Amino acid sequence: MLNNIGLPGLLLIAVVVLVLFGKGKVSSLMGEVGKGITAFKKGVSDGTKEIETANADAARDVTPAEKDKV
Repeated sequence: MLNNIGLPGLLLIAVVVLVLFGKGKVSSLMGEVGKGITAFKKGVSDGTKEIETANADAARDVTPAEKDKV
């Protein structure tokens, strides 16, 4: 259904959205979308760091100390 919209169709949709909502509303909406994308990327990065830290803790050295050796 959406495979053959093309450039003219996208331009028409953009003009209709601009007429319906106005320049200021569309601009603020795009700003919020940008903030959302930034927050998402930060969350993914923090999650990745947390997983890497947990993996590093799990992979710590588990060789026995000298006193435990036979």
